[in-house]
Amino acid sequence: MNAVFLILFSVSAALLLARDPAAFLPALLGGAGKAVTLGLTLAAVYAVWLGFLRVAQDAGLVRGLARGGRPLTARLFATRDAAALDAAAVNLAANFLGMGSAATPAGIAAMRRLGRTERADYAQAMLFAVNCAGVQLLPTTALAVRMAAGSAQPYDIVLPALLASLTALLTGAALTRLFFRPPFSARGRAAGRSGRRRANGRGRTNERGREHRSSPPPTEQNGRRHSPSPPPTEQNGRGGAR
Repeated sequence: MNAVFLILFSVSAALLLARDPAAFLPALLGGAGKAVTLGLTLAAVYAVWLGFLRVAQDAGLVRGLARGGRPLTARLFATRDAAALDAAAVNLAANFLGMGSAATPAGIAAMRRLGRTERADYAQAMLFAVNCAGVQLLPTTALAVRMAAGSAQPYDIVLPALLASLTALLTGAALTRLFFRPPFSARGRAAGRSGRRRANGRGRTNERGREHRSSPPPTEQNGRRHSPSPPPTEQNGRGGAR
């Protein structure tokens, strides 16, 4: 990316010097001043929203929202890992409020936690698709840039941006489910395991029953149990073994 910006600056500077050398230095200084102004504007916007997010975290609002949305996130990411779902919920909430910088640490933590689940490829791909969609209620960065540029109606982009990001979210989620095939639900896996255990138990019971029926029943003699011996054969009118 640094190389790209260097190439763009070099080409622009060369063209400006070739066309109007006297305007190069004023344009350079004016661009630096505008960059500082834009940076301060964005810093103010991020300070407000990051402070709001911090207050919400300390008040337990973020945790409550994460728990309330856990059924949705568990179904979306096909996992029951509470820590991973909480980190993903914070990431989604920060992105929804337009705080991309605040969403990055939570997104990294969620990606690491989802990488330890049983279907890490699907969960991480879904998180990546959701983050790329970038559903935002207030695109704060774009609004700040439009305000700094002197736009008369900077909030005109809110509804189109929301509709476009929702369309991207639905498309990305559908393609992820199509190509990665989410695992079965936890309830289905538990039912499958219990069914296999019952089947194995019935098989062992049937084997024990067949073994019990094939062996002769023991007899009691002098208070002790022993297996019956084969009947003796007759020789010279008396019982005895050959």
